[in-house]
Amino acid sequence: MSVKITLGDVTYEQPTQLFINNEWVDATGGKTIVSVNPATEEPIATVQAASAADVDRAVKAARAAFHGEWAKWTGYERGELLRRLGEEIKKDFDTLTAVEAADSGKPRWQNANYDVDHCIEVYNYYAGWADKIEGKVTMDNPGRVMYTRHQPYGVVGQIIPWNYPLAMAAWKIAPAIAAGNVVVMKTAENTPLSMLYFCNLVKRAGFPPGVFNLLSGYGAEAGNALTGHMDVDKVAFTGSTPVGQAVMASAAKSNLKNVTLECGGKSAAVVFDDADIEQAAKWCVEGIMYNMGQVCCATSRIIVQEKVYEQFIGELKKACEARTTIGDTFDKNTSHGPQVSSIQFNRVLNYIAKGKSEGARCVLGGDRAGNKGYFVQPTIFADVTPEMTIAREEIFGPVVTVTRFKTFDEGIAIANDSLFGLGGAVFSQNITQAHKAANAMDTGTVWINSSNDQDLHLPFGGFKMSGIGSELGGYGLDAYLHPKSIQINLDSKL
Repeated sequence: MSVKITLGDVTYEQPTQLFINNEWVDATGGKTIVSVNPATEEPIATVQAASAADVDRAVKAARAAFHGEWAKWTGYERGELLRRLGEEIKKDFDTLTAVEAADSGKPRWQNANYDVDHCIEVYNYYAGWADKIEGKVTMDNPGRVMYTRHQPYGVVGQIIPWNYPLAMAAWKIAPAIAAGNVVVMKTAENTPLSMLYFCNLVKRAGFPPGVFNLLSGYGAEAGNALTGHMDVDKVAFTGSTPVGQAVMASAAKSNLKNVTLECGGKSAAVVFDDADIEQAAKWCVEGIMYNMGQVCCATSRIIVQEKVYEQFIGELKKACEARTTIGDTFDKNTSHGPQVSSIQFNRVLNYIAKGKSEGARCVLGGDRAGNKGYFVQPTIFADVTPEMTIAREEIFGPVVTVTRFKTFDEGIAIANDSLFGLGGAVFSQNITQAHKAANAMDTGTVWINSSNDQDLHLPFGGFKMSGIGSELGGYGLDAYLHPKSIQINLDSKL
């Protein structure tokens, strides 16, 4: 079942059912999800929502696939499968970018195009890893041969967020398949459309039935059923920290399944007085305003040394104004789209009001943009103290705080004064100071003289309440393999 939809210059057939065992099937229970275009506040399509029984169907299909023909596929064959998937994405590039832009509110030419290009890179990258899974041999004991092998977990439940549906799915699907696992994925309620369309590409690429299964669904029912399922061997989740805690509890209470969690953040950018202030300001704008601030590792706190504090604020305001063009997400000139939903829109505006009431100086923005759609003005707050709400809680919107510091130790202390530890940035022309600061920051990633420009060759994961484990790079593959030791007795007798 599908519906014909026109988005900009693209007309396509939008699937609306569940994707289980390479087939489109109806959900049980009768619940649905309405996808709303956040730029227009108008519905795009209604899709079926999975029940707990549907989750069970998908898990059974995945388990049968894992113990079936899929178990005989070599690493080389799995790599070729991922490469074919990348080629299928290229063929439907325009459709995928249009769906992603309409469903999530991303400016098509500024954000959605990049996301789809990135997906192709990720699938090709892990295609290269698939035939390079190796163990080790230990020769210390002459009476034994001892070696290790790294093998897939089996059925992996994956839950992706609404801010990067296609990209976050790629970060999970590609290493899981490269390692030989099978997948049951649940999408976010706000953004189901692009991944449903993606399932057509999975079939065209030649995925065997049951190896990849996709469910639209609500977290309270489908999400809980997936994380607590006794026949799911591992869960990978990206989303908020409170939901991540619930996922971890559910995994523990069921069969103590392995978890990878990528959760919230409140990342800091530390700007020292010897930095290239103009460049630092431009990077800081990109670090928080990209994707309308809906980025888990967004550098939403900027901590600036007092000598250059006012100069930096002036450059930050100028860079933000130069970057920002609010408008139609299908307009090539638009750089700033809406928040993903009315809930997120109101959440951001409430934080802006809180910042004003607590005495922060609003340098730029501070209100909604226009009177239709969930658009929020890029907002800069100066003179923010570390105890203010907007400096402590994750806003997940285009709102940045600027705080003053004097000494190196004070700047690092303010940066580390957070429950989160996902990303961070350092701006300095002194290489020794920059490295010392990077080493001292309690975060999984630190960028020096840039911000929020993750490279897929390096691991991405959080410290503290920002998560457990890593994605991307070789570490991302390791997350989907567990080691087994095998010991062969050659001559010892009892």
